[in-house]
Amino acid sequence: MKTGITGATGQLGLAVIEGVLGSMAPADIVAISRNPQPSVLGAVQRYGDYDAPETLIGAFSGLERLLIIPGPDLRPGVIGRQLAATIAAAKQAGVGHVFLLSAAHVRATNASDLGTSYRLAEQALADSGIAGQTVLRMNFFAETFVELTAMALPSGAMLGLAENRVAFVSRSDVAAALAGALLTQGHAGRTYELTGPASVSGAERAAVIAGVTGKSMAYRIVTEDVLLASLAQAGLPEFLLASFVHMQQTFIEGAFDIVSGDIAALSGRQPQALQAVVARSLR
Repeated sequence: MKTGITGATGQLGLAVIEGVLGSMAPADIVAISRNPQPSVLGAVQRYGDYDAPETLIGAFSGLERLLIIPGPDLRPGVIGRQLAATIAAAKQAGVGHVFLLSAAHVRATNASDLGTSYRLAEQALADSGIAGQTVLRMNFFAETFVELTAMALPSGAMLGLAENRVAFVSRSDVAAALAGALLTQGHAGRTYELTGPASVSGAERAAVIAGVTGKSMAYRIVTEDVLLASLAQAGLPEFLLASFVHMQQTFIEGAFDIVSGDIAALSGRQPQALQAVVARSLR
């Protein structure tokens, strides 16, 4: 069964390909990206650009299944536009089953731009008429949390707008779940929540960082202005400042405060705790 994977040269895409290679012939795995690399694990390479939908129709030709991994461009509106165009191309190419990687943002009533993008993508898939549809919503990546935490280490304080809980999930566990979904049957019409094993509060996150690094770390609740100033001082571009603040608001609303057993069910292994990812990354 010929299966395509978009974003195939990114960290997540590569990990998914690694996950399916042991059970699928390389000739049945189609790695789709803007920069096809013949050395990518022996999979078939095809060129496809999210910003040039006409290239995607050819890239998806002959595929029975397609995993759509969102691109990394976080500028307002980009991900939603790209995903909608990719789903339309999959329909035009005659793909039988689309697996869409979405995100927990869609559960927020006060959705950020990213949340709106993923919500529009899920709706585009639902309206597409594609026979097989599976949505997999990832929680906040634990690795992204570690990157943000590294910026906070010198000050000894992680900033937030309020206390909140997030079920951080590792990238490798998401990849294992996606690979598991591609390798098994019975996923049509299903929506999965890809989460870590526990929902962790701000104070608990700070304690994890302190325990791993041996350095003092606190979780400090601040105003939006103070949070924005801190992020700007770190050198983040303006559009990311607003996105990060809105992300904090979705945390408070509880959009990422959900724990499921879906990763274990799809991958056959338990997801890693936040502490394990932090220990591996910061020690």
